[in-house]
Amino acid sequence: MLHKALSADADMQHEYMVQITQPLGVRRYLNLVDTKKAQEILAETHAAAIGYSAASHWGDSSNKLSWLIPELAELLPQAKFVHLVRDGRKVAGSYFRKLGDECYDDRSTRILQAHYDDPSHTPAPPPEKKYWWPVPRRSDSSARAFHSYSQFERICWHWVEINRVIVESLSALSRDRHHFVRLEDLRHSRVDVKLLYDFLNLPYRDEKFSAFVKPYNVNKPEDRLLDGRERERFDAISGVMMQRLGYAERLEYVVNY
Repeated sequence: MLHKALSADADMQHEYMVQITQPLGVRRYLNLVDTKKAQEILAETHAAAIGYSAASHWGDSSNKLSWLIPELAELLPQAKFVHLVRDGRKVAGSYFRKLGDECYDDRSTRILQAHYDDPSHTPAPPPEKKYWWPVPRRSDSSARAFHSYSQFERICWHWVEINRVIVESLSALSRDRHHFVRLEDLRHSRVDVKLLYDFLNLPYRDEKFSAFVKPYNVNKPEDRLLDGRERERFDAISGVMMQRLGYAERLEYVVNY
């Protein structure tokens, strides 16, 4: 959605160089690479793309960068960060039903876990998306439980942890460098869309609001509510973060594509 909506005013990407940034983000989160190495790779990808762009604004809509905010903030001191969230019930259901073996399947998760547990003796998997979804750090209180999680539960954990990391990373930056907004509010509020454009120093006109109303980037245009068991497991894993992000009192909805 952000890629389509902002492309008229910016050189806007969606998951730029994802086969590099997704493994890099997970490696950095798990401390398999240090800040210096991460910044070297980001300098060769994102910073280089910005440097050669002919546009006045360059952006990347990518949750893969969520694990690299401190490195990006230091490398690109003029960069701004949008923390765009969506109701976790919709994220978990969407990832589980639409991404299939591309996201936290049992085999790929075991392979990454084995590499993390013993990187000196277990080679890293190739840079395919399916392998590079983070597992809990050894010090994480959820690490033990994660080993017995189902694919759906691993996806719930990911939604919680990625938002926790984003909030923590952005809190270290000055307030003028980050902006929080819910996807659902962008779809229903012209005010929230204008605030987003103002934050990004992009020109806003009322007709731009229409770009946020229709769902985009849908590989399977179907949706349904979580079933009883899914809702129970989601609430157990994600309930605290749902409250933190302002979703605790909101009813789950169905998207009409």
